[in-house]
Amino acid sequence: MAIQWFPGHMAKAKREAEEKLKLVDFVMELVDARAPVSSQNPMLQKVLKDKPKMMVLMKKDLADSRETDRWIARFKEKDIPAIAINAGNKADIKQVVQLAKELGQEKMDKLRKKGIQPRPSRAMIVGIPNVGKSTLINRLANKKIAKTGDKPGVTKQQLWIKVRKDFELLDTPGILWPKFEDEMVGYRLAAIGTIKDSILAIEDITAFALMFLQQHYPRLLENRYGVDPETEDMAELFETIGQKRGALESGGRVNFTKVSELVLEDLRSGKIGSITLETVSG
Repeated sequence: MAIQWFPGHMAKAKREAEEKLKLVDFVMELVDARAPVSSQNPMLQKVLKDKPKMMVLMKKDLADSRETDRWIARFKEKDIPAIAINAGNKADIKQVVQLAKELGQEKMDKLRKKGIQPRPSRAMIVGIPNVGKSTLINRLANKKIAKTGDKPGVTKQQLWIKVRKDFELLDTPGILWPKFEDEMVGYRLAAIGTIKDSILAIEDITAFALMFLQQHYPRLLENRYGVDPETEDMAELFETIGQKRGALESGGRVNFTKVSELVLEDLRSGKIGSITLETVSG
């Protein structure tokens, strides 16, 4: 099953990103640390081509730090500077600024050699919707510029932002790609709340998340819900969670939709624990 959509504003954003790319020295691509590859836009990679790029793994506080370290090492193996951050941490923001300055330095050195007065380096910040782009921009600019929200697709226009005296940042709307060839990509993004729950059946998203937890984080699953992580019957797992957490409807029956909403909220907020849904090893 290929999950498909392509809203008009996203098609426009892609065209604008292609046009504006020649105005910047490098690209700052944001991904979710819980799914660093699935939250990359393959269509965007074609647009960026050989433009220098740095990766910012957002929401590191919600991700498994061991896996995050492995992902940063993997990006660096590909000669892509990478950093993992919590946008609410000032020290992390300083590291983003420093890495961006280093990446823009090559361009500035070339200008000096030509006898041209160096200007602040220019970067384009890109990422799929709901990855935390607006929050990071506000932290970098040290004031509220970009709109923030917990729903995908908040940013709808391009915007230049000065980051102190260090560099200028071109914001772009989050761009999703026309379809997911790999169904698992869709489930990972749905599980962490990057795409709207309505794109896929919420119970299917939850079943995917629970199976992943059984395989990779059984102790966290057991600690949060008091269930046997080796339970093979998914309906039984839903039933047990629903009974223990009071996700019931009239008559005392377990409401599977309520269970799904509860589990996904726990997963997305980090209440289950620090979890990464995508491993370097596959």
